[in-house]
Amino acid sequence: MKASNSSKIIQLKDEAYVDPNGKTLTSSLGVPIADNQNSLKVGETGPTLLEDFLLRDKLIHFDRERIPERVVHARGLGAHGYFEAYEGNEKWTKANFLTNTSTPTPIFVRISTVQGGRGSADVVRDVRGFSIKFYTEEGNYDLVGNNIPVFFIQDAIKFPDFVHAVKPEDPNEVPTGQSAHDTFWDFISLNTESAHMTTWIMSDRAIPRNLRSIQGFGVHTFRLINNQNETFLVKFHWTPKQGVAQVVWDEALKINGKDPDFHRRDFWDAIERGNYPEWELGAQIFTEEDAEKFDFDVLDPTKLIPEELVPVTPLGRFVLNKNPDDFFAETEQVAFSPANIVSGIDFSNDPLLQGRLFSYTDTHLHRLGTVNFNQIPINKAICPYHTNRRGGYANHEVYKGKANYEPNSVDDNWPREATDVKSAFKTHPEKVQGSKLRVRPESFADHFSQATMHFQSLQKHEQQHMKDAYAFELSKVKDKEIRARVVNEVLANIDLDLAGFVANELGLKTPNTQSMNVQRSKVEISKKLSTSAFPAPDIKQRKIALLVHDGANAASVEFIQAWAESENAIAEVLAPSAAPVKSNDGKNIVVDGRQNGEPSVTYDAVIVIDGNNISKFTEDGVAKHYVLETYKHLKPIVLLGEKSELIEMLGLTKDETLFSSKSFEEIKDEFKNAIQNHRLWDRENKIAAISA
Repeated sequence: MKASNSSKIIQLKDEAYVDPNGKTLTSSLGVPIADNQNSLKVGETGPTLLEDFLLRDKLIHFDRERIPERVVHARGLGAHGYFEAYEGNEKWTKANFLTNTSTPTPIFVRISTVQGGRGSADVVRDVRGFSIKFYTEEGNYDLVGNNIPVFFIQDAIKFPDFVHAVKPEDPNEVPTGQSAHDTFWDFISLNTESAHMTTWIMSDRAIPRNLRSIQGFGVHTFRLINNQNETFLVKFHWTPKQGVAQVVWDEALKINGKDPDFHRRDFWDAIERGNYPEWELGAQIFTEEDAEKFDFDVLDPTKLIPEELVPVTPLGRFVLNKNPDDFFAETEQVAFSPANIVSGIDFSNDPLLQGRLFSYTDTHLHRLGTVNFNQIPINKAICPYHTNRRGGYANHEVYKGKANYEPNSVDDNWPREATDVKSAFKTHPEKVQGSKLRVRPESFADHFSQATMHFQSLQKHEQQHMKDAYAFELSKVKDKEIRARVVNEVLANIDLDLAGFVANELGLKTPNTQSMNVQRSKVEISKKLSTSAFPAPDIKQRKIALLVHDGANAASVEFIQAWAESENAIAEVLAPSAAPVKSNDGKNIVVDGRQNGEPSVTYDAVIVIDGNNISKFTEDGVAKHYVLETYKHLKPIVLLGEKSELIEMLGLTKDETLFSSKSFEEIKDEFKNAIQNHRLWDRENKIAAISA
């Protein structure tokens, strides 16, 4: 009888959760899941509970899906530097590194793409992770952020789903480092909370010119606490002193083919040359009462706070001035976590942040293989630390004393709890009350108003780039139903002009009304959402290609190189081959590279050197292509002396950044202004007839 019953039980287990309509979603141990959209919280807006075994079950598996590189943010670069606090921050926080203006804080920064693996290209359409590790006198603080102020999802329980959708599709592991495929857009069309974030991914922010010119955002709402135990809510921002710059899409595709390490090389070279990248760290600081007046929930990570409502308060600046000595030991092994905070900073109940507090550390335990990953030099605190934790795999600390517990009497009760309450960490005593629920707050229900605000805040050329990006991405989606769903249920609720353009490009019926009666943001236009709000103050580290052939004017080359050096810019001589070029007065002009090996997409401007050798230029297809491609990518061009004839010969249209002059000295100030402005966007509608 016992054997028979046992056999029957096994059969019942095998058949337990067969759903006649499909496959019921379960935990890894077979528990059917009723809600896969929300983690378990106290009330609607309370903190996430550690007892949420379904959240932990999902995140633990996700954190271990890739070995050994990071699941996301695998492709990155790192740099050392320092942070200097501004005066007056003590009214906001007691964090020592933000209030001590006499001692700089060492930092390590890592910047990365999200989707691709370690071998993917740099200039893909993607978010850039931008994380800062502060080695403070009170312990390590990690500000883990992105170059975009919002995120795709509202709750951490959806993070594995989002990443699974955006990563290469399982059957063929295609595509790498791209979101132009069915599974990503299927997820977007079915999770409209992602609508706002997709407008950022489809914007110029997702294809930066270099990583020295990207903003950083903490994304979540955090808390600052001062010595009077007053608390303030904050959104962290860091803004590049170099201005914000981007590439055009055609240029991005060519850079990835011709120099897939372009961003990493540029960043390394800038530091090696002493053109140190610099950012200003700031925060939008507001109270609980302020937050209640907004028409959105500050705990919703798919929302930003327009700077018209809360301006950014500068807190300090940081400079990156040293490249790593060992990529693996430093950049690859560095471990960031939003859970790493210091006294004077605390968390909010943002449900995406709450899950990240667990998931990041759990990922490091898996990826770095030991609980002692904080002993790796790049992760190690520079202040004294005493944990009572001993042993474990790859432990490098040698401990003295008998006791590894607290309290104790055998080692005079050391280490013991802090008696200095100012330096010790204390959690903000936020009052929470409510039932244990799996729900999404009603205040998170608006998925479109800020997406509309973002699109309508952009300049016309930025809007067109976004339209083109949506059209390109969705044209790669094979499932027509997914395409239609994105256009009709996402884009139509953002902006009808946007939806109409994309529908037309995809051969779909143009939406004529919004599919839902959606909420609209009280702030209709927010100027700081456009890249034009962050111009460059100089041309430091901008690269200029000087095109030469035999007979070039050596004096022009020498003058331009001296001028560029005085501006901390880089002027490189490019010729048909790597051999020196004979100038018009018989000198040897040293060549920095071949025109065919140093493509125009890796330079910010082009100067064609004079020298009465125009026939040599017109007979050189590579040189002609160089100028045409530079023109197509909206960059400044200088044609010196007889080379001004190329305007007509190449079919170019004269504009304010296409210069022709007898000498560079005559136009150097105008040229500097043009290269500082990065691109002439007005040229875009004139290049359709130009074939590069």
